[in-house]
Amino acid sequence: MTMVYGRSIGRALPRLGALRSVLSCSRFGNDIRYLSTTAQRYAGSDAKLDLPALDHKWRQKWAALQKTNTTNDGAQKKYVLPMFPYPSGYLHLGHLRVYTIADVVARFHSLQGHDVLLPMGWDAFGLPAENAAIERGINPATWTKSNIAKMKEQLDIMNGSWDWSRELATCDPSFYKHTQKIFLLLHEQGLAYQDEAEVNYDPVDKTVLANEQVDANGCSWRSGAKVEKRKLKQWFLRISEFRDSLLEDLEVLGKNGDWPERVLAMQKNWLGKSTGATIKFPLMAFEHVTHSAIEVFTSRPDTLFGVQYLALASTHPVVAQLASKDPELQAFLDTLPGLPPDSKVGYLLPHIRAVNPLAYHEETPEATKKSIPIYVAPYVLGDYGEGAVMGVPAHDVRDHSFWKTHHKDEPVRFVLAASEDESTTALPNEPFIDHGVMTAHSGLFKGRSSKEAGEMLVRILEEAELAKPVEKWRLRDWLVSRQRYWGTPIPIIHCDSCGAVPVPEEQLPVELPKVDEHWAGKKIGNPLETLDDWVNTPCPKCHGPAKRDTDTMDTFVDSSWYFARFIDPHNNDAPFSAEKAKKMLPVDLYIGGVEHAILHLLYSRFIYKFLMSSSLAGGETKGVQEPFKRLITQGMVHGKTYTDPATGRFLKPDEVDLSDPSKPVVVATGETAGVSYEKMSKSKHNGVDPTDVINLHGADATRAHMLFQAPVSEVLDWDEEKIVGVTRWLGRVWELVQRVSSVPEPRAPAREFFEQEAGRLGKMSEKELQQWDKAARVWREVQKTIGSVTGSYEKVYALNTVVSDLMILTNVIVEEEKGVPDRVKREAVEGLVRMMAPITPAFAEECWAVLHPGEVSIFKSEKGRFPVVDGTVESLLQPRKQICAVQVNGRLKFATEIAVPPEGLGEEERRAWVVGEVMKTEEGSRKLEGVDVGKAKKVVVVKGGKLVNFVM
Repeated sequence: MTMVYGRSIGRALPRLGALRSVLSCSRFGNDIRYLSTTAQRYAGSDAKLDLPALDHKWRQKWAALQKTNTTNDGAQKKYVLPMFPYPSGYLHLGHLRVYTIADVVARFHSLQGHDVLLPMGWDAFGLPAENAAIERGINPATWTKSNIAKMKEQLDIMNGSWDWSRELATCDPSFYKHTQKIFLLLHEQGLAYQDEAEVNYDPVDKTVLANEQVDANGCSWRSGAKVEKRKLKQWFLRISEFRDSLLEDLEVLGKNGDWPERVLAMQKNWLGKSTGATIKFPLMAFEHVTHSAIEVFTSRPDTLFGVQYLALASTHPVVAQLASKDPELQAFLDTLPGLPPDSKVGYLLPHIRAVNPLAYHEETPEATKKSIPIYVAPYVLGDYGEGAVMGVPAHDVRDHSFWKTHHKDEPVRFVLAASEDESTTALPNEPFIDHGVMTAHSGLFKGRSSKEAGEMLVRILEEAELAKPVEKWRLRDWLVSRQRYWGTPIPIIHCDSCGAVPVPEEQLPVELPKVDEHWAGKKIGNPLETLDDWVNTPCPKCHGPAKRDTDTMDTFVDSSWYFARFIDPHNNDAPFSAEKAKKMLPVDLYIGGVEHAILHLLYSRFIYKFLMSSSLAGGETKGVQEPFKRLITQGMVHGKTYTDPATGRFLKPDEVDLSDPSKPVVVATGETAGVSYEKMSKSKHNGVDPTDVINLHGADATRAHMLFQAPVSEVLDWDEEKIVGVTRWLGRVWELVQRVSSVPEPRAPAREFFEQEAGRLGKMSEKELQQWDKAARVWREVQKTIGSVTGSYEKVYALNTVVSDLMILTNVIVEEEKGVPDRVKREAVEGLVRMMAPITPAFAEECWAVLHPGEVSIFKSEKGRFPVVDGTVESLLQPRKQICAVQVNGRLKFATEIAVPPEGLGEEERRAWVVGEVMKTEEGSRKLEGVDVGKAKKVVVVKGGKLVNFVM
């Protein structure tokens, strides 16, 4: 087992009967002892600090303690939750970071006396497992459970305090039985419905995707395949019913910085509420078209005078009608799936034009009265607005780009300007996209503010039934059907007579049937569709022949409510009880990656709002219902990456000579390798197995290093070489613990000692005052650190400063320990250990066992509670001395230590007092030699005596 040392790590426990020198100082108290020399006290010691061994020892003890764990019903509840992992087979450093943060915060609240819930489970359904099963010819359940076992072993060595009695996996029928119950509750309320719609189809994974699972390039979020559009009958959840509260309650989540601003902004953008108007553009058709007008939604009716074309989505009814008679148009439509959504291509519809509705007003400028072309354009989305946009090249960046692509030589028409004289308008080659003042191209509206003009235009057109004010949302109902096996079966039976019939509750769960032959044959597609014995079933209503739904649910349905199952994981009758929901929900602190800012968080908010208003939570619940009070998003972990400077190729570990880590060399060429920090991936050969790091350095050193290297929200550049700094620090703390371990536990807290001695300050000898100063400095630093690290633990994002603050405290104790009374020093070291415990739990346990041999665990001890500020700094421990900077004619001559000026001195008295104290010092007499300060024209004393300037 690796032995970890740091600067003489591991002074042994003092031998029984080891000699100590005892210094008694009159009124300092008979129990205050001082060390003569550390070497005398610990001569012959040979105990070593083996951090990995401590991990193993204390994990066994924690496991035994957890079996007898009891909760404190009177304590305040604290629910801390990291986003549960997908069981891919291994944990990476990103997992280690988020789970370390979660465990540290949970342990901190536990030490404060809270009853903390820190559960763990597995997001176990999904396409990756099914595809892996097909590749390997095995059941996805087998692959998933094997991965869970491996990842659980990795989690165990992180020194986490997970409550494994609440462990769940979404692929377990005991879990997805309740996912099906929630689906049926939604169905009962009309919030789960089936509809035929154009959907995103992944041709590789052979399943439908929600809009949120298609990236900006029109590719699948998982397989990367170009997504196809198909018309299918699918199941949807009516998230749109909750859109108002989903938007409004973001204001609550944003208070006090409880949710990150960028997450709130992403949620608002996805909800996409916009107010504007639908405007009818009458059609001029040269062949039979049944539509008399095209409706367009716009949030900028003030730009209506500047419309120079219309653009339609490929799915617009007018386009579909014309394509049936126009082979060239149909050929163009066939090319669209292969184009990026921001493509500037367009198809000019040859036999149809539109008329601006303002053309019918006699005061409208002639340019606006002209008919306008109509294009089919891929940038127009069929599921937003009316599937049609009005093109205003002068006042929209996208429209400007499209117009210049198709009408390069035709001018754009500016109908708005930044000012009335149009002198501050954007250059003619750039669109002006802000609100402003209407120009001469706006007819009678010239000179009006654009906002006012827009409102007036809508009212005028509304009277003519050519416009109406409307509210639009980007959010669409959540498509949850998936044509794959490895997911929660949709609990619906389809009957020709009765329609879609819910599976009776007593028949839940609808379990996934075994299809071993399908996996053994490495077949693709959904095997549920071919299982006649499973599909064919009696209708629960009429008992006639019917068929089960063969789709499974999107895995985001499982993760939208799993956090609520953790509070009542063994409840067979319901997802959770109303009583436990009232007591333990919502989650107090939720921790995970910002990549889940839209999908998972939005769906969880929707389902939680529904659940809290359902019978599960006891009926209608008033007030704002949000599942996660605080959201912490941690930064990614980047790995050290080596590249060949000649080719830019990423180098494997064995292709780099790291004999001198500061100068990595490409083995093949002898050239210096390029070094950068990149997102960890197999292709970059920069991945790090956290298990290897923990086995080498110990979990506690790894945790502390992980937190120390960067603030929680920022990217962490992982550099394992720097972990030695943390192990050195732990070694210094270990030495301190050994040195104070034989000091008896004080009968009274340090505060009482300082209260007793503070009254004697005026009578103490110089030696006693020096001892007081040392003790006061240590205790001031202890109190300062308690306040600082408590705040950092609570903020979470500042956890890196906890480690640095504790390192500073360690240094102060070490620097002053020879002159500090034993009782103060012991309490300072105990406070240090208690503050370290959330980050380095096994190490802290070992230190606590040395300091308190009879205690079972620091986390179960009343004495081990997280320390609180005792008020001594303000009332008793103001410094007696301070540094004074001495200047002559504004130039610094030296700095020296003087006494703090007494309270109540006037300005003249303070000046004389400070000068006198400076001149008493050795530096004052030596460095002001030749300077007759008595003849100074002026003496300036500022900052309470921290600076004095002699103007000669």
